[in-house]
Amino acid sequence: MYKKRIADQMLSRRLAGKGAVLIEGPKWCGKTTTARQQSKSILDLGDIDVLRESLNMVGISSKKLLEGDVPRLIDEWQTIPALWDAVRCAVDIRGLPSQFILTGSSVLPDADATVHTGTGRICRMRMRPMSLYESGESNGTVSIQDLFDGKISDVQNNSLDIDDIAFLTCRGGWPAATLLSGDIALDQAFDYVDAVAESDIQRVDGVKRDPMRVQRLMRSFARNIAQQVSYSRIRADMLSNDSETLDENTVADYIRALKRLYVVDDLEAWNPNLRSKAAIRTSDTRYYADPSIAAASLGAGPGDLIKDLETFGLLFESMAVRDLRVYAESLDGKLYHYRDSSGLECDTVIHRRNGTYALVEVKLGGDAKIEQGAESLRSLAGKIDTSRMPAPSFLMVLTAVGKYAYRRKDGIYVVPIGCLKP
Repeated sequence: MYKKRIADQMLSRRLAGKGAVLIEGPKWCGKTTTARQQSKSILDLGDIDVLRESLNMVGISSKKLLEGDVPRLIDEWQTIPALWDAVRCAVDIRGLPSQFILTGSSVLPDADATVHTGTGRICRMRMRPMSLYESGESNGTVSIQDLFDGKISDVQNNSLDIDDIAFLTCRGGWPAATLLSGDIALDQAFDYVDAVAESDIQRVDGVKRDPMRVQRLMRSFARNIAQQVSYSRIRADMLSNDSETLDENTVADYIRALKRLYVVDDLEAWNPNLRSKAAIRTSDTRYYADPSIAAASLGAGPGDLIKDLETFGLLFESMAVRDLRVYAESLDGKLYHYRDSSGLECDTVIHRRNGTYALVEVKLGGDAKIEQGAESLRSLAGKIDTSRMPAPSFLMVLTAVGKYAYRRKDGIYVVPIGCLKP
């Protein structure tokens, strides 16, 4: 059963304007299934027999592999890098939009593996695991688009409790997992982590890496999730937890490989115009593509998170960032974080191409935490130089739990994640 994705409309829009669309993202996030909904023919290079035949054919006539009704889906195209240039040439010759959809679970090949970047012919689109709205857990009663448009949301009910959020954090947004229940659904994230460590990271660039070291690295990365930490800090964490001797360059190499697989998905810093002289910190915040990767890397289940609220809070923030990224990108925006030299932080900033933006703090819940988040939002909003950029469209404290989504007297929204949609 196909669950509609926010990416469906994004793909339609991009196909209408470009000859080819490249859908990127981690394995198991639903790229191929989503692409199949709009493709008219397919070259499935994930099938070993098709791949073997295609490798033979590409040396004879790569054009033959591109024949078929359009849009033609080329799945796992990066297994034959030469197809990139073949697609680019075909788009030039045909001069029409909606010719090809390419899907891949690793970044573009090195520059010397292709002749042309594809600029102007092939546009890129990022897919991530499902948000709670896509998987059906969020009731979608609070729309981010409406908040940007200045529509004041009425009080809305939330049905997700702390146990639900703990389960959803550990299950993740893997489409296959959303169709399963209980421990079987939770198993999918553990299988994903094992696959990354045992095989995927070996294939991404042909470099042999120790699976046990990969798992230790992923565990250390998970312990530092939602924080702005250096590679040296992650290395120190690995060494303090019985890892073999390793240097910082090795850590950096392993993390680069995980980024190429879209497993690691760090959040960039936001740089607004400020009235104050506080220096803006530019370090990325460390995140996985899905909170379940962190939970599985730590060997944690829902019960473990309930008993360790500090870890739970960091992993919930990771889930919130996943969902907000999906929503922001569907609204022609991008997600950032903010931190300055005075210690002021804002977990997420939704910044759209039209210049509008919103400040969002993420909290598990509780009056004290909500008030803390609201204070941070007010402080940052007060520092922004509104003579040089607009004021934020809205301020929001995004929570894990709470019976209601509502607007406070000071205008700040308090919204449980189970009520949110784009």
